Amino acid sequence: MTRFEAPRGTHDILPSEQPLWQWVTGEIQDVCARYGYRRIDTPAFEDTDLIVRTSGGGSDVVQKETYTFSDRGGRSLTLRPEATAPICRAYVQHGLHREAQPQKLYTVGPMWRYDRPQRGRYREHWQLSVEAIGTDDPAIDAEVIQLYSELLRRVGVTDYVLELNSIGDSKCRPAYIEQLAKWLDEHDEELDEEARAKLATSPLRVFDVKSERVQALLAGAPTIGESLCDECREHFALVREYLDAYGVSYQLTPRLVRGLDYYTRTTFEFKDEAIGAKDTICGGGRYDGLIEAIGGPPTPGIGFGAGIERLLLSIGSDRTEPLQIDVFFVCEPNSERARILPLLAELRRRGLRADMDYAGRSTKGQLTQAARLGAGWTVLVDGVQATVRQQGREDFSAPLDEVVDRITG
Repeated sequence: MTRFEAPRGTHDILPSEQPLWQWVTGEIQDVCARYGYRRIDTPAFEDTDLIVRTSGGGSDVVQKETYTFSDRGGRSLTLRPEATAPICRAYVQHGLHREAQPQKLYTVGPMWRYDRPQRGRYREHWQLSVEAIGTDDPAIDAEVIQLYSELLRRVGVTDYVLELNSIGDSKCRPAYIEQLAKWLDEHDEELDEEARAKLATSPLRVFDVKSERVQALLAGAPTIGESLCDECREHFALVREYLDAYGVSYQLTPRLVRGLDYYTRTTFEFKDEAIGAKDTICGGGRYDGLIEAIGGPPTPGIGFGAGIERLLLSIGSDRTEPLQIDVFFVCEPNSERARILPLLAELRRRGLRADMDYAGRSTKGQLTQAARLGAGWTVLVDGVQATVRQQGREDFSAPLDEVVDRITG
């Protein structure tokens, strides 16, 4: 008989993992709410052209990583590889540009990218996406970055590096790309096939090449910072000034680029050694031309995507919490279990986590299970009477019908 397993590159979030998962996502929701970001949820799949137009036809995402399929009506659809483009599509579709700006939005949900599965990297992975759409104020750049640093502080992650750069805009970047392409052509013999392929589609992406030999070569390449226009230079200076005011430490990384076409000006990555070789746990930047590219009015924006699984690796397994129960009923052999069921229901209605044995354990086994679950109250039922044990207090006996009021009173 076939033994089925989860598809390669996916994973189950087991009950034992849920307490930590729920705690982290709860912290995310609380932090976002405190900063004025409202939740938005978009469909799991989008029109393929939206993904191609926003990510860039030559990007690794489109070329190698998207899950694209035709539905029964012949429409080409793609599982969302990231959340920024879908959120911007919703912003345009539902007229959010006509509401007060900026629109401060976030979502938490699964994304899909066909990639080589490895530690902290799944083909179906969960991601936090935070977006501030409708302003080019450099202070919002600093706020978005500081929001994630605050989340890291709250969940106890401290061993990370924030890398920061500006990649200019449509005014100054073309001249830099021309200069970079010329330099790369002059060093063509030292490039590998991956670098040549990226040069042919988007020269900036050459900085994402994995080869250490090519990376060593690129250390001598011209940097975008040397070509920024006055507006971009001033914007980046203010972003750094505001981050300094927040007390956020960062490392200027002149060759930091992001892998999608829509990025402009501010780009950043949070990296942590906990998931291997200071890998990225959060990346983002400004995308001032994205809304216009998908049919909306000219609208600036900035945001980031942060993997939940990667964040959990940074937090570490020592934060896992055992399952806790408030009340556990231990039934003696002569007890009528039917009398216990309404008590369980009433305790649950009053907000307590209540349970009993369903595995046929002995009395001793039930007491062991109650201890394993960390029960605050253990109720030993003997006929119509009960003995209630609470850690740190004396046992008391009561008729079974009075137990709920005695515990919750």
